[in-house]
Amino acid sequence: MAESIALIDFGAGNLHSVHNALIAAGAKGVQVTADPQIVAQADRIILPGVGAFGACRSALAAIDGMIAALELRVRQESVPFLGICVGMQLLADKGIEFGTHKGLGWIGGTVRAIEAPSPDIKIPHMGWNDVTPSIDHPLLSSGEAYYLHGYHFNATDPEDILATSHHGQALVAAIGHENIIGVQFHPEKSQSYGLAFLQRFLEWKP
Repeated sequence: MAESIALIDFGAGNLHSVHNALIAAGAKGVQVTADPQIVAQADRIILPGVGAFGACRSALAAIDGMIAALELRVRQESVPFLGICVGMQLLADKGIEFGTHKGLGWIGGTVRAIEAPSPDIKIPHMGWNDVTPSIDHPLLSSGEAYYLHGYHFNATDPEDILATSHHGQALVAAIGHENIIGVQFHPEKSQSYGLAFLQRFLEWKP
């Protein structure tokens, strides 16, 4: 039986590109959806996101039953979950961007503005940069991926940091725990590296 993959549409994600990348990576049964019932039955769940932390959190919460469906399927029933860019940042306890906003609280940490350690370091962090795994994780390999972000995930527990990138300082490139992984880079824009990552996610059995 083919797996169902819920690509969540809450009005703040690069859905077309992510959907195309999933198909290119071999995905079957991808549903772009804002329906919590579909999410509650999905075999894999992907939460993309672009924009400000607070706006994305509000947009997600505005879909009646969506956060409850995510809590059920991801936290209680442990299906594989992937957060991309702001979708990854929303895993934190809170984000500080145009005020302080509550996150999903699935992985301890705070999303804060990147502070340039020197004038030659440009913010936002944009373009191709390294992905350097911090631990041996089945989804991650060393390589280069595409980034576009001015805020970063400051993790409470260093063991939740799966990979980093260097942009004048170490920045979290991937965060995760058990069946949950979030990536700051955009796999849908990361060419062969991104497609290989998505292929591994589609086969992942945490």
